[in-house]
Amino acid sequence: MKITVQKVVKGLRYLRHYGFKEFIIRLQEKMEAENVPYEPWYERHKAKDDTLARQRKTSAAWKDAPLISIVVPLYCTNERFLREMIESVQAQSYEKWELCLADGSPSEPVGSDGRKFAGAQTSSALAAAGRESLGSDVLKTVLTSIVREYADADSRIVYKVLSENLGIAGNTNAAIALAGGEWIAFLDHDDLLAPDALFEAVSLIRRGPKDITGVEATGYGDGVSQYDVIYTDEDKIDMEGKAHFQPHLKPDFNIDLLRSNNYITHFTLVRKTLADKVGGIRTDFDGAQDYDFILRCVEQAAAVGHVPRILYHWRSHTESTSENPFSKQYAVDAGRRAIAEHLKRVGTAGEVTATKDMGFYAVDYPYSGTPLVSIVIPSKDETESLKKCIASIEKSAYTNYEVIVVENNSAPETFDFYRRIAPGEQEENGTLCYNGVLRGGQRICVAVWKEGFNYSALNNFGVSFARGEYIVLMNNDIEMISADWLSDMLGVCQRKEVGVVGAKLYYPDNTVQHAGIVVGIGGNARGIGQNMFTGLARERSGYLHKASLTMDYSAVTAACLMVKKSVYEQVGGFEEKLAVAFNDVDFCLKVRAAGLLVVYRPNVEAYHYESKSRGSEDSPEKVARFQREIEYMRNHWIGILKNGDPYYNPNLSSVYPNYSLRDNS
Repeated sequence: MKITVQKVVKGLRYLRHYGFKEFIIRLQEKMEAENVPYEPWYERHKAKDDTLARQRKTSAAWKDAPLISIVVPLYCTNERFLREMIESVQAQSYEKWELCLADGSPSEPVGSDGRKFAGAQTSSALAAAGRESLGSDVLKTVLTSIVREYADADSRIVYKVLSENLGIAGNTNAAIALAGGEWIAFLDHDDLLAPDALFEAVSLIRRGPKDITGVEATGYGDGVSQYDVIYTDEDKIDMEGKAHFQPHLKPDFNIDLLRSNNYITHFTLVRKTLADKVGGIRTDFDGAQDYDFILRCVEQAAAVGHVPRILYHWRSHTESTSENPFSKQYAVDAGRRAIAEHLKRVGTAGEVTATKDMGFYAVDYPYSGTPLVSIVIPSKDETESLKKCIASIEKSAYTNYEVIVVENNSAPETFDFYRRIAPGEQEENGTLCYNGVLRGGQRICVAVWKEGFNYSALNNFGVSFARGEYIVLMNNDIEMISADWLSDMLGVCQRKEVGVVGAKLYYPDNTVQHAGIVVGIGGNARGIGQNMFTGLARERSGYLHKASLTMDYSAVTAACLMVKKSVYEQVGGFEEKLAVAFNDVDFCLKVRAAGLLVVYRPNVEAYHYESKSRGSEDSPEKVARFQREIEYMRNHWIGILKNGDPYYNPNLSSVYPNYSLRDNS
C-alpha cells in the first residue's frame, strides 16, 4: 500500500475517532491483500466498446423506452469534474436521457482560503483548479459558460441558474423540477457514470421483478414494469478519475441492511410518479437527504430492483464523505433521524443509535408483552455441554421461557443427569418425558426420542411439546454470551414481516463460526450454502462491516434461531428427508417463500462448540445420505441455486465466505 499525505491524514482521523486498539484492527484490515485485486478485475469486467455498440443498437429498437431524467445539483463545481461528469452522461449507450442541472453557486465573493464556499466540495474544487481565490460570480459565469457549451451541442442538457443557494436538498429539488422523464436518476456533480449504467438499469426495468428464488416473473413485456426504484453497484475513483478502488457490491433489496446503512445510495433511479408522491427531497435532512428520500421511496415502491454491476464511480477527495466520513457529523445525526422517522411511518417501534463506524446504525426493537418462548434443544450424551447451555439460558434477562430437551439415544448415565434436572418421570402421548423446574421457576421437559438420529425429526418432535408462541431452536453445544439475547431476538421476531431471527456464533477461540448463510456457494457442501465470515476474528467486522450489521439473509443456522410457532407450523416444520445436512437452509427458504424475512442479528452472540454430538461423515451410508440431501435441495430450490442468492452479489466469490471478489478471469 502506497503511503501518501492524504492517507496519513486519514489515518490520524481514524486514530482520534476509534482509539488505538480499534485503529490497529482497521489498519490490519486495510493492509491485508485482496483475494482478487480489484483494479484489474474492474478492467476485465467493465463494458467494452463492442458491447456498448451492441447496447446502442439494441436499445434504439426498444419500443416505449422510458426517458431517464438525470438530476444534478451544481454548487461551485470543479471545472474538470463538471466536464467529466457531463461527458460520462453523454457516453451512455442508452441514449434516451436528459441531464437536468440546477446551479446553486453563491453570489457573494469567496476569500483566499475558500471558507465562504459552504461545503467541503468548494475547497477541493479550488485546489484542483489551481486557484487560491475566485469570485463566485466569476465562478458561476465559468460554470454557466461550460454548461451552455455542452447544451448548445446537445439538446438533452437542461440548465437552470438558481437565484440563491437552496442547499443540497433544495438544489436537487430544483433539478427534479426540470425533469420531464418517467424516471429520475440521481448523480452528484463530481462523480461519474459508467457508459452502460442507463442501459443496464432500463434493461432491468423492462424485464420486471423476480420472485424470491431468483426466477424472473412472467408477464412483463416491453415498456411494462413493476419496479419503482432501481439501484446499482458502485466503486470509488481517485481525484484524476482513473484509479478505481473499494467496490461496493450490494445485495438485492434488503430492508434490515438499509436500516443499518444507506447501502443503496449510488446509482439510484426512482419512478417520477413515486418521487412526486413522496414529496421529493426534504431540506431538514441535509447531509442524509438521499437516505431519507430512499427510505420514503422504498416504503411505497411496488418493487425495488438491483443491477449487480459497478455502474457508478464516487469521486474520492480529501474532504468528501467518501474519503473522510468524519467530515459531516451532522450527516450522521440526520441519518439516524431518517431511520427513526421511517420506523414511525411503517408502524415499527425501534430505537436508533449511530455505531462507532460513521454512517452505520443499530436499531433496537423492543418486545411487547411477555409471550412464552419454548427453547428446543436436541441432545445426545455430552452432559457437560448441555449443562453449560442450560446455565447460559438461565442467565437470560427475559424469563418467560421453557426448555425442552429432546433426548436421542444417550448412554444410561445421561439419564441419571436428566432425572436430577427433571425428576418428574411420566408418559405423555406414549412418550417418556422427564419434567422439572429450572432455578428461575421455568419448566424444563426432557422428551425421549427413541428413533435414530434425524436432526429435522428431533426438532419437529421437540416443537410438538412446546407451549410457547415463539420457538428457539438451539444445539446442545451452544453457550449464550449476553443476558439480553432472548429479549433481543423476541423484539425482532415480533415484527409482522419477520419469520426467523438468527444469531452470530463463535468458535471457542473467538473466531466467527456463523454470521448468516449464503445459498448457492461453498466448497465441501457442493455449493448448497455456506456460513459467512467463518474464521474472522471476533473484533473484526468484515466487508463493509457486514459481520456486525443486522441484515436479511436467505438462511441462518438452526444451531441458534428463533421462529414464530405459527410460522413453523405454516411451513410444515423441518423437512425430515434432510436428516443431517441443509435442513436449516431448506426451512429458512420455506419461510422466505411464505413472504417472511430471515434476519441475522449480530448482537445476539453465542459460542458454538461445533457438533460435539455428531460423528464424521465418512461411512458409505453417510456419504450416500449426504448425496441424497444434496439432490433434494437441487430439486426443490433449483431457482435460487441456479440464479444466485438475492441477498448476495454474483460478482462475489462462490468459494470463500468473506465477500471477496469472484475470480472468473
